[in-house]
Amino acid sequence: MIQTKTKRRFSRSIVLLFTISFCTSTYSQSRIDSIINKLDPQKFAASIIKKTQKLEDMLVAKSMKVLNRLQSQEEKIHRNMLATKDSLQGKAALADIRTKYKTLQSKLMIPAIATVAKQYIPYLDTLSTALKFLDQNGIGRNIKNAIGNATSLQDKFQQAEEIRKFIRERKEELKEQLDKLGLIKQLNRFNKQVYYYTEQLKEYREILKNPKRRERKTLELLSKTKFFRDFMSKNSMLASLFRMPGDPNDPDYTASLSDLQTRVEVNNLIQKQIAAGGPNGMQQFQQNVQAAQAQLNLLKDKALKFGGSSSEDIMPEGFKPNNQKTKSFLQRFEYGTNVQTQPARNYFPVTSDIGLFLGYKPNDKSVMGIGASYKLGWGTGWKNINLTQQGVGIRSYVDWKMKGNLWLSGGFEMNYHTLFNSIDQLRNYSAWKQSGLLGLSKTLELKSKLFKKTKLMLLWDFLSYRQIPRTQPLIFRIAYNVK
Repeated sequence: MIQTKTKRRFSRSIVLLFTISFCTSTYSQSRIDSIINKLDPQKFAASIIKKTQKLEDMLVAKSMKVLNRLQSQEEKIHRNMLATKDSLQGKAALADIRTKYKTLQSKLMIPAIATVAKQYIPYLDTLSTALKFLDQNGIGRNIKNAIGNATSLQDKFQQAEEIRKFIRERKEELKEQLDKLGLIKQLNRFNKQVYYYTEQLKEYREILKNPKRRERKTLELLSKTKFFRDFMSKNSMLASLFRMPGDPNDPDYTASLSDLQTRVEVNNLIQKQIAAGGPNGMQQFQQNVQAAQAQLNLLKDKALKFGGSSSEDIMPEGFKPNNQKTKSFLQRFEYGTNVQTQPARNYFPVTSDIGLFLGYKPNDKSVMGIGASYKLGWGTGWKNINLTQQGVGIRSYVDWKMKGNLWLSGGFEMNYHTLFNSIDQLRNYSAWKQSGLLGLSKTLELKSKLFKKTKLMLLWDFLSYRQIPRTQPLIFRIAYNVK
């Protein structure tokens, strides 16, 4: 009788456990489903595919271009070395370096072979783990494609890092050889290419971690759930490199700590070592700690010098880098609008010149561009407001940075200052007047997002004295850079 009751209680407990487990899993799945319903995994995956593919193409193209340039420059250096006493050594080095460059170029065109230690890129790790989480919960075909693209981009970044290390090593070898032969100046162009390549890799990482709206929203929603955070702590690349803090009841987490000494054990060991040293044990211990700290600092400096991503140690002496070289052609453009208002004068009404401009930055210190303007007439005063088309203009300009936010500005313009009612009137080319501008401009950094880069310009029109009727020689404009 007692055994029968015990069996019944045991059976009820098993049923209850299964019921709780089933309800918990069902609840967990419903929570995941509710999260997925708030976002669009397919569009999220599509945006990741587009972004990673574009970055990978840019990375491969830039790496191939840099390798071709460096190989050409190094071959030129070795040809100069052939005329020295080390000509045989130069011939052997030339053949060897061609093989090495060709090997690196061929690696870029094929999938990377898995390595033990990969370069860790935090944002790419987050993206990959988020995609794996969605894939594990049965979200469509595009998720797998996005995971493949993210993995491929990770491999290309790893290959680019290997190329960077290779060309830095080549730079050090060439420096040593050329220093002996008195040809060290020939290394400057090589050094510049190494610097710009390192900076370009930084730029690509910045582009990667600049998420679009959908991408940012998806990651925000996922990060609010415990399911994703738990998945991230166990399946991310960071978790594979370092065991993340976890649940003490997790067998895997407990096993990872099994071979580690506790703080009490370490303290006891230190006390025994100090006691064994006699009266001077503590002093000897402190000296050993200081020596160990000095060694760690030395290793840290070496790691930053040879293995870090800093470009300062490879910048040629006296070299002023052009940061625009690390940007794409389109990223060098800036555009915006400028406004200029003139009071009523003679038979001219109050007018406002509203202009649009598009500029290109070949380097950090200069901008050249074109623009167009429309002259709107307001009438002669508050009591006589009358909107009229007072003219149009075509502009070109060049700005050169003098110091800080102060620029030297110049330009040439063609302006039609006559009231017109139709486009056909603008075909009267004799009515267009020339303006030559020269002056100063100052850029203000404002907190407003809309007017963040405001430029104040004071210009002198040195051709105004030739115009009939004569226009105002001094021009004050306010420009707003949108980008």
